[in-house]
Amino acid sequence: MNSKGIISKVSGPLVIATGMRDANMFDVVRVSKHGLIGEIIEMHGDKASIQVYEETSGLGPGESVESTGAPLSVELGPGLIASIYDGIQRPLDEIMAKVGTNLERGVTVPSLDRNKKWIFNATAKAGDKVQGGDIIGTVQETEVVTQKIMIPPGIIGEIVSIKSGEYTVTDTVATVKTANNEKIDIQLMQKWPVRRGRPYKKKLPLDIPLLTGQRVIDTVFPIAKGGVAAIPGPFGSGKTVVQHQLAKWASADIIVYIGCGERGNEMTDVLNEFPELKDARTGASLMQRTVLIANTSDMPVAAREASIYTGITIAEYFRDQGYTVALMADSTSRWAEALREMSGRLEEMPGEEGYPAYLGSRLAQFYERAGYVETLGSDNRTGALSVIGAVSPPGGDISEPVSQATLRIVKVFWGLDSSLAYKRHFPAINWLTSYSLYLDSVGEWFNKNAAPDWMELRTRMMHMLQEEAELDEIVKLVGMDALSAGDRLKMEAARSIREDFLMQDAFNDVDTYSSLKKQYIMMKLVLTFYDKAVDALNKGADIDKLVDLPVREKIGRIKYVEEKDVRTQAESILTQIDYEIKELLDAREDI
Repeated sequence: MNSKGIISKVSGPLVIATGMRDANMFDVVRVSKHGLIGEIIEMHGDKASIQVYEETSGLGPGESVESTGAPLSVELGPGLIASIYDGIQRPLDEIMAKVGTNLERGVTVPSLDRNKKWIFNATAKAGDKVQGGDIIGTVQETEVVTQKIMIPPGIIGEIVSIKSGEYTVTDTVATVKTANNEKIDIQLMQKWPVRRGRPYKKKLPLDIPLLTGQRVIDTVFPIAKGGVAAIPGPFGSGKTVVQHQLAKWASADIIVYIGCGERGNEMTDVLNEFPELKDARTGASLMQRTVLIANTSDMPVAAREASIYTGITIAEYFRDQGYTVALMADSTSRWAEALREMSGRLEEMPGEEGYPAYLGSRLAQFYERAGYVETLGSDNRTGALSVIGAVSPPGGDISEPVSQATLRIVKVFWGLDSSLAYKRHFPAINWLTSYSLYLDSVGEWFNKNAAPDWMELRTRMMHMLQEEAELDEIVKLVGMDALSAGDRLKMEAARSIREDFLMQDAFNDVDTYSSLKKQYIMMKLVLTFYDKAVDALNKGADIDKLVDLPVREKIGRIKYVEEKDVRTQAESILTQIDYEIKELLDAREDI
């Protein structure tokens, strides 16, 4: 039964309504004659506190509020891929076609097109026993994504009718009879409440890396498939570029990109770039496997709160089909600001810096929906959902509450550093402060699938970078001349690791992505040169001449060599290293 009430108070995005005794927590409501979309977030007797997801200017006491009797839900089915939604899953292109570029209040457009017909290929047949999660057919949604039509969770029974053909998302494609003879119609579309995680059988160990083609991530601070990572950093340090790179190159079947309270120009970059970008995995447009949630900073602040739940529910739906999904949330700081705004309006006791006391638990509820899981259904399929959240701490100060709450939850910390960004070192991930707690679990995979000594080389590189930081303190105090020849060589090798390996040009067609093979070759070249230079130094070679050898330039330029030519080029460089060092030693003996 739909409950009707009257507005008694309006405070920004918060509306208080009385007479709502029959309504439930998290019910979606329609506010005033404009039909603004809201959600009940608190109940006291017959008084409901409503979070309104649209502009509330002009509303006043006495206007009507009507509950729909259903929680805020998303529509899941064919038509999701390549769509651009706002924070509450309204398709922005459909709204624009209906009302123009000025987004009006109260506009209602179905999330999935009700008129478009999809070709459904049944894979189950009448008489089959089915349960929640079982796949009964497929729809070719885009040229690269086949959507699997599943029995909704909680249904167990026998298919009494199913037929291939052309259907809209609301047409019945199959009928299931349950044990108590109830007949349930199955459509191409199903709905799911955004605040409730979709069910699965069990979570699996996170021991396979999510490959990204970014050297500082894959080699130094890897994320596991189904893992969670945070990218905190100040304004201008490259959070958005890193997330765009991950969306383009991560080894995921489906990308869900949430622009949560971000500037409009950043979302415009995504909207312009993704459709035109040729996807290296498929050869088609990247949009052919992407869902965009566009919630910009000029949209009502409360809608940010819903946007990340909308995005992660869509991501879980594709995970349940057996896909590997990568979700980018840019940024959770803006989402936390929406929580702080609503908490203040509700007059709750504030926590640190005005954020609500439950900030940490809300963040945990979001990130915990990631994972590598065995999905529902009788075919034992698995799916993975990896979540990468950007954090925008004011002034880059990660001691603030959102960063600290996030770090307590995530297992990968890619700390962006403004000083590196100012030096034009991108990605500006600080190798001394960042970490990955997945190293132990995915290390075995790298050693088995990339190279037997992968983790050994990675450990050596990290030790050299840490030693460089210690030596750098000495250099700042007493100058480079105070260092021994061995220490100078170590600093030069560390500089090569920083500039030749860790730095990567996102806008260079070749360097934007590095395969594991290429990353291994680059590591090997830098460390081989160092080992042979140390040996030459011990034999009396001059340190200045060693660090000025022409081959070092070739080691630095190999990042711009195409994948097919890397191995040949590397063999040539290894030969040149031996030749130039031998020549240096021979010249010394001739003196």
